[in-house]
Amino acid sequence: MPRTTSHRPGPEGATEHAAPRGRPAGDHAAKRTELLEAATSVIAEKGYANASLRKVAQSAGYTTGAVTYYFANKQELVTALAEYRFDTFEAMLEDVREQTDIRALFEQWLSRTTGDHELWPVMSQLLAQARYEPALATIIERRYAHFRSVYTEILSTGQKRGTVRDDIPADLLADQLAAMGDGWMVMVPFEPARFSPDRIRALVEAALTLIAPPPGTQRTPET
Repeated sequence: MPRTTSHRPGPEGATEHAAPRGRPAGDHAAKRTELLEAATSVIAEKGYANASLRKVAQSAGYTTGAVTYYFANKQELVTALAEYRFDTFEAMLEDVREQTDIRALFEQWLSRTTGDHELWPVMSQLLAQARYEPALATIIERRYAHFRSVYTEILSTGQKRGTVRDDIPADLLADQLAAMGDGWMVMVPFEPARFSPDRIRALVEAALTLIAPPPGTQRTPET
């Protein structure tokens, strides 16, 4: 349904544009983010099938009309949520990209995985639903491919600097490490005790050992 804008006379006969009905007051980007966070909580708690625009509105403390100002329907909301989640993953990569700090990348991923209890419940349901929604599948495929591409770039830089083994192509390492991180994300909700701070440190060290240059093959970093 098209959104309409009401007009009312202003001073000296000028016409003012009133705010569209249902639009929350305040910063547009901030309100949109609030709704995406509310959608995250609703899906994590009630499941994808039970996550309606009305329930998202209630969770955010808005009217349903306010939600439809930003997202015309549930599909539009969900695709925006997928983009939003991948934005957080890419921000994590950018934090370590220049320094090629693989340790920091593992630590951030495990910290996010164990600290955000809504991460896997939501992402798993989006991935499952993507089988039936081509628009959502396209977003996930595109963003995950970009995620692996940046991951590959970071590892390739590490190989040139002599801090990452170069006997395995960087793109294969990126695939393996991404799968490892996804595996951690899957199991944390079911086995939280297995991911204690001490064990997280041990997992990081083990992962670093796996991608480190084999003993006796350390070479001079490229300039």
